[in-house]
Amino acid sequence: MPEPDADTPFDPTLILLKVEEAARRLGIGRTLMYALIGAGEVESVPVGRLRRVPVDALHSYVARQRESHAHAAA
Repeated sequence: MPEPDADTPFDPTLILLKVEEAARRLGIGRTLMYALIGAGEVESVPVGRLRRVPVDALHSYVARQRESHAHAAA
């Protein structure tokens, strides 16, 4: 399967993403994505020697960020 680039639509059937794919979905860099994973902000799972990010972990992260900013603005 070819590697998707920025112009390729995401496969909505994937439930685990490479760290780079997860970063692209959030619109952030790879280094920041690894930092978020390392800090426990974004869940990831080991698959053998690989690290993968569940799609729903991205949704959870964004929801927490939105909630956090909503409380801070109130």
